[in-house]
Amino acid sequence: HDACATPPLPYHHLMSNTTTPHFSSPSHLREACRNETHKTDTSGLCPGYKQANLVILPQKHAYAFETWCRIEFPNSRGCPILERLDAGQTMSKALATNHTDIRTDLPKYRVWRNGRLEAECSNVKHLWRDDFVSFLFGCSFSFEQALLKAGIPVRNIEQHRNVAMYKTNIMCKDHACFNKIPLVVSMRPIPEHQVHDAYAITARFTDTHGAPVHHGDPSAIGIEDLSKVDFGEPVQMHKDDVPVFWACGVTSTMAAIESPAEVVITHAPGHMFVSDVLDEDHGDVVTNES
Repeated sequence: HDACATPPLPYHHLMSNTTTPHFSSPSHLREACRNETHKTDTSGLCPGYKQANLVILPQKHAYAFETWCRIEFPNSRGCPILERLDAGQTMSKALATNHTDIRTDLPKYRVWRNGRLEAECSNVKHLWRDDFVSFLFGCSFSFEQALLKAGIPVRNIEQHRNVAMYKTNIMCKDHACFNKIPLVVSMRPIPEHQVHDAYAITARFTDTHGAPVHHGDPSAIGIEDLSKVDFGEPVQMHKDDVPVFWACGVTSTMAAIESPAEVVITHAPGHMFVSDVLDEDHGDVVTNES
């Protein structure tokens, strides 16, 4: 299908924006994704609005997956559910004020078959099934504006890069078929004298990963080389920066592809659903099923 391509090699490397495009609103950005005129990551785009990770899987696996996501730390920290759509539903009701289509409104999707990455697509309409259940999860891009407002630099935005993401040795709690899932983290270099402030600021963003899970020595959480990312792109550190690590929604992808589902669709890391909800709005988890 012309909307899809075989994944790049190495598959985790994603080209980022060399300049940051401007969109007047999240709906404008989603329209550009739908029209396939915006295909790169959403780091730094539509500042002030929540962004979300996406997992789509068959209904028969959705309950076990949701149960796994809601388990206490680290599962729920990595996978804070913002919205669950009913089977077959393609429009977000909780995160958008106008028409959306979950099949077209992200810049890039990943298609997994039997746990293996098969393709990256600009839309997934041709793959849609009536039994697909979609989950939208909080994303740490949502608190970057608050860091910037406090005078804390966000190096991935400065460098026009996707954020750096890594698998860790912090293991999520097991449930059903979801076993031995590593917590994925995003890393932002923060000036040493501002690390405490970064913790305090992001702690209030409970539905977009909250406070960091670690700072300092990466090897303490199983990361041997910051230049070798698992997802996204390496971000350059300045002289007095300390690596600070937040739980990351790509954890939800790691879990979903371990399910028995023959097909799973996710966002490509860094290529998020950009919502109409303000990032400072810390609402409760929303599900559309009673």
